[in-house]
Amino acid sequence: MKQGAISSRNDPSDKPPCRGCSSYLMEPYIKCAECGPPPFFLCLQCFTRGFEYKKHQSDHTYEIMTSDFPVLDPSWTAQEEMALLEAVMDCGFGNWQDVANQMCTKTKEECEKHYMKHFINNPLFASTLLNLKQAEEAKTADTAIPFHSADDPPRPTFDSLLSRDMAGYMPARADFIEEFDNYAEWDLRDIDFVEDDSDILHALKMAVVDIYHSRLKERQRRKKIIRDHGLINLRKFQLMERRYPKEVQDLYETMRRFARIVGPVEHDKFIESHALEFELRREIKRLQEYRTAGITNFCSARTYDHLKKTREEERLKRTMLSEVLQYIQDSSACQQWLRRQADIDSGLSPSVPMASNSGRRSAPPLNLTGLPGTEKLNEKEKELCQMVRLVPGAYLEYKSALLNECNKQGGLRLAQARALIKIDVNKTRKIYDFLIREGYITKA
Repeated sequence: MKQGAISSRNDPSDKPPCRGCSSYLMEPYIKCAECGPPPFFLCLQCFTRGFEYKKHQSDHTYEIMTSDFPVLDPSWTAQEEMALLEAVMDCGFGNWQDVANQMCTKTKEECEKHYMKHFINNPLFASTLLNLKQAEEAKTADTAIPFHSADDPPRPTFDSLLSRDMAGYMPARADFIEEFDNYAEWDLRDIDFVEDDSDILHALKMAVVDIYHSRLKERQRRKKIIRDHGLINLRKFQLMERRYPKEVQDLYETMRRFARIVGPVEHDKFIESHALEFELRREIKRLQEYRTAGITNFCSARTYDHLKKTREEERLKRTMLSEVLQYIQDSSACQQWLRRQADIDSGLSPSVPMASNSGRRSAPPLNLTGLPGTEKLNEKEKELCQMVRLVPGAYLEYKSALLNECNKQGGLRLAQARALIKIDVNKTRKIYDFLIREGYITKA
């Protein structure tokens, strides 16, 4: 049993549903450490009942997912730490009353004291926000990101594949097609400094200009994060992220929000060290498996791995055959198919024509009454589940997997959908065509 940190958002709809009752998860909840991907989450009620589903068993090791634990200060939870950082980002450094109002759980003095102690004056952080501001202001006085290259920079056309891969970045101009706070300049378009302005009016105009400068600095700060962490080419960044094992990818996703604080090099060192730790643990587990099996040299270990792989392939074939046979209701058609395959394997032309399925009675639509997850479907999705005879919980799981993959890749092919969803290919095709038709995903 382990304890893990999750997102600090309080909205339960941001979290995946419970696999047992399909209800929204509230902290704390349970994550199976042996099942996945996708991750297998359970609420405490289903966990205490010993809920089991497919490969998930009630005796699997598990993690308690909660953010109710201290990180930097015993009186501050991880959830409050993230809420503080988000509030400072939203309200601005120094606006402690607004930060406290957004936090709701801490006073103005507590927010200021904690932030200054742990995020500004903390000697453990080599790169603090103030140090970054003071050290980089002179070096990056211009708002443009320089393009260091001896070759002519690429100039992708608008809305092309390369332009989308580069997130709209234009290297020749060191700029984005659409900037952060893209309409910040609109507040200055009607301001005109004249000699007969009163002192109050002049001060108000100067305050507007100062606000505009602060918005430009925030735009520059975000550009620097994108440049330093190599996020301009998002597809390349995603491919680099996928080289890690699934467990390290989960850690990468959790720690990504801290990357803007510790810097790119320190962040990469942290992830790489955990990837190395994971590899070492996996290697130790493999060696322990060899020792349990009585293997004392690597020559025997290679033979053991080969035989283990062969056994797994045979078991998979038997499982696939049993799954196919349970759907075959016409014994005569099955025999004809077997004889036809025997003729093909022996080099002869098929002597027995395949029986037509046109006379077979189709299965009736699935009754969704009382099935978990039905209330989350719209009418068209209910009709789809009835026609393909798919329970709502499974459909929602498949839909989520396809949407996530489509968002990562920028599009999805049918072959990729079939690789993600290990069910009947005809059902996969119907789900894929439905999601394309309804606009949930796009073709690659």
